[in-house]
Amino acid sequence: MVNESAPQRPPAPAWQPLAFALILILGVFIGMSQNTSNEAPYGGSSERGRVVHILDRIERLYVDEIERDALESIAVEAILDELDPHSMFFSAEELAAMAEPMEGNFEGIGVEFIIQDDTLMVVAVIPGGPSEKAGIRAGDRILRVDSTAISGSDLTNKKVMEWLKGPRNTEVLVGLDRPGDSKEILLRRDRIPIHSVVAAIPLNDAVGYIKVVRFAQNTAQEFESAMQKLDRTGVESVVVDLRGNGGGYLNAVVPMVESFLEEDQLVVYTEGDHASRRTYEARRDGPWKDWPLAVLIDESSASASEIFAGAIQDNDRGFVVGRRSFGKGLVQEEFDVAGTGALRLTVARFYTPSGRAIQKPYGAGVDYEDDYMARFERGELFNEDSIAVVDSLEYWTPEGRVVHGGGGIVPDFFVPLDTAKRTAFLTDLSWTGILRDAAFGFVDANRQELEGLAGPGDFTVAMQDLAVTFLLEEAASAGWEARDIDKTERGQIARRFMAQVIRNVFGEEAYRAHLAEDDAVVQTALELLERISQLVVIDGRLTLPVHSPLTNENI
Repeated sequence: MVNESAPQRPPAPAWQPLAFALILILGVFIGMSQNTSNEAPYGGSSERGRVVHILDRIERLYVDEIERDALESIAVEAILDELDPHSMFFSAEELAAMAEPMEGNFEGIGVEFIIQDDTLMVVAVIPGGPSEKAGIRAGDRILRVDSTAISGSDLTNKKVMEWLKGPRNTEVLVGLDRPGDSKEILLRRDRIPIHSVVAAIPLNDAVGYIKVVRFAQNTAQEFESAMQKLDRTGVESVVVDLRGNGGGYLNAVVPMVESFLEEDQLVVYTEGDHASRRTYEARRDGPWKDWPLAVLIDESSASASEIFAGAIQDNDRGFVVGRRSFGKGLVQEEFDVAGTGALRLTVARFYTPSGRAIQKPYGAGVDYEDDYMARFERGELFNEDSIAVVDSLEYWTPEGRVVHGGGGIVPDFFVPLDTAKRTAFLTDLSWTGILRDAAFGFVDANRQELEGLAGPGDFTVAMQDLAVTFLLEEAASAGWEARDIDKTERGQIARRFMAQVIRNVFGEEAYRAHLAEDDAVVQTALELLERISQLVVIDGRLTLPVHSPLTNENI
């Protein structure tokens, strides 16, 4: 950042920032560990000594006051910008924040909350956590934490997290308000699980569905439990939904893939200029190696999600449905930088069993961060023929299927992005949080009646109409006046809003089941699994015979 109050100097030549960054970064990561005299001559024989000498001279003699830590941070960012998009330096605070969801737990009281009308409101309690054990329930208002009254316009999520989270076994006194009852409850904080597998449900008598949102420390165990749960229901095939899953730990995804493979089949391998090839193979016959399997991906599926999809595809173990994945196939190793944080440095690439690299192009002339918009503009999200595949990067599976390299996993069966069911008005309601907040408000206002329902199927048409009217009134009060909406658009809004209501009343699995009924990607996978015996490889492509078309025109 430029200090606007300081005297301004002419802009430096383009090469200077990088050169200065190089000097500083070497000083930080190499030179500072050396015992070199501050008075060493500039022209000393040691390059490291020269770096330390320059840094010391700048710090002691430079005309303006400088903060060495700030310069070092700038230097680190500058040098890493010259590498790949995933080599990064993280402060200790950033590392701690990122570790929490990947470790599979945090320490706190175990509630999900929102701030509504300047009031902290409990949306849900986490099963088995301190709040559930103490009798806290959805709809409760938390008005006080210890001696601090919490309400008003300055109430923020950050403040709430600071008040409620804390080390395990520490105590916090919360003041609650619920209709007809107010009380104070002393809670002892505990470890609260963060689940990676958020749904494991049968779609019908034969096909199960599993939604995985990350690959964290406990994901493999959660996935195995989910598969066992589905097995007990009597289903004999499964849809694994990895859409929107940005990846995570390699040691989480490998055993998950193993559960569908035969012993010694290749899952993935890594290799780099300074890292020898390392292979990861199935160590046993998987318990579900004979189950028909569909994997769902989209443009946000990355890293471990792509390893999973690529391994299933390359081993002819199942089929992939959706849109081309993100294309993040770089291996990072973490190196501690004492007292400051850690460097995550790319050291190798991930390769699928057929030998294709997962990583998409990056570097000069590539707008890596805006790749989604590039795909959108060239029509890739809507038309399979617009996917940018490279003919020279074709690979073959053992059964003769053609799979494509060049970045990301190209699905066997393409399903376009469905924008018809998400109008501009509905998008606005979703992105601004109005839909989420209104859903909680509707549940809160009708809690007794809603919690008396046996399941989502008990919602009446009249209740759904009431819910949509409630939403539209809340939107209008927030300044989002809807234009005249027709019956079709109202139905779309109702379905999306009722999904949020279902989530608040019946939980995540009921919410996912509701969405799956109208999800083109899920329904395509379901139909393919029901007709899997008809699938054949024609001209290198997994397909159905012409006389047995799917409803999806792109298949």
